[in-house]
Amino acid sequence: MEIKIIKGISEEKWVLFKTLAAKNNESMGRTFEIIIDEYAKKENDILDKIFKGGKTISDKEADEMKAELKKMRKEKGFRDVISH
Repeated sequence: MEIKIIKGISEEKWVLFKTLAAKNNESMGRTFEIIIDEYAKKENDILDKIFKGGKTISDKEADEMKAELKKMRKEKGFRDVISH
């Protein structure tokens, strides 16, 4: 068995962690793995929701925005403002 050290854990959280492991009849190492797996899964679910979700604007609205931006970029002084 290899011993690892985690700094910065309050006594209250450490007791809670040990209790959680005991309640689930798991070792503290396995409980830690489960917590990390769940955290990573939630993070991936959020990213999937962001990147694989539906469109926030319609194609027509996007085309209108692109056209307006194109006009704005042609206006005098636009490039000067951006470069500074």
